[in-house]
Amino acid sequence: MSPSGRPWSLSLVFLLGMAPEGISCPSRCSCQYLEVNCTGQQLKEFPVDIPLDTRQLILAANNISYLPAVELSFLADLVYLDCRKNLLGDDLDFTFIGVAKLVYLDLSFNNLTQVTFSTFSHLLSLVVLKISDNPNLVAIEKDAFANNTWLRHLDVSRTGLTFLDTSTIRDLPNLRLLGLSDNLWHCNCSFLDFITWMMESDVHFPDADNITCYTPAGLRALRMPAAEAQLHFSCLTQLYKQDYVFLCLVGFCIFLAGTMAAWLAGICAVIYEAHASKGEEEEEE
Repeated sequence: MSPSGRPWSLSLVFLLGMAPEGISCPSRCSCQYLEVNCTGQQLKEFPVDIPLDTRQLILAANNISYLPAVELSFLADLVYLDCRKNLLGDDLDFTFIGVAKLVYLDLSFNNLTQVTFSTFSHLLSLVVLKISDNPNLVAIEKDAFANNTWLRHLDVSRTGLTFLDTSTIRDLPNLRLLGLSDNLWHCNCSFLDFITWMMESDVHFPDADNITCYTPAGLRALRMPAAEAQLHFSCLTQLYKQDYVFLCLVGFCIFLAGTMAAWLAGICAVIYEAHASKGEEEEEE
């Protein structure tokens, strides 16, 4: 027994700065070795007293609307974070700056509105990212995943996305699985490059039958292979007003250049003829 009356083993644990299993666990959550599970506890705020050595944190099915970057940064060893089915909004920039070891992140079924470069740029080890079922997600910046080169599984299904720049996905060398189904894809000429990449890529697209055009009306519900054929025909053969203006300008320039060349050739011929006639007259004299 220690002088304080505690068993020596318990005193040693406190001296080492570690709490025995069961002592440090957030209210209404269950804790196991390196894992904290707070699923379905109607939490409105990020839980406190999470053990600092936690590797897996599950906050699914709650009412959390904000993830504090400072509190998260204390969990430097976190590799798995499940925040699906919460109320997280568009203020996630720099939220994950302190959890660089994160490998798995699930933010599906939330209220995300956009993804910028600052949202996930610090997650250099990220392998799985799920941001599906965010109906208000309407924009993903071109370089949003520029630092996530280890990303293998990305799911953006069932969102409000209408467009996705090809380079955003094409520059992910390890991507193997990409969810795109049930979005509001606007299949115009600007989207043709992305559809062509889909057809030529080795990436697997789950639920591919539901990756269809939403607009324009003439292509609605059309699957991507058929949409590519339609867009190739309309975008690569159709001339727009600016194309006709350009062709008219080119034609006028060619006509003007031809006229000037003919005029100069005529002047040269007249001068040559005059010199030739003068030379003949001098010879006759």
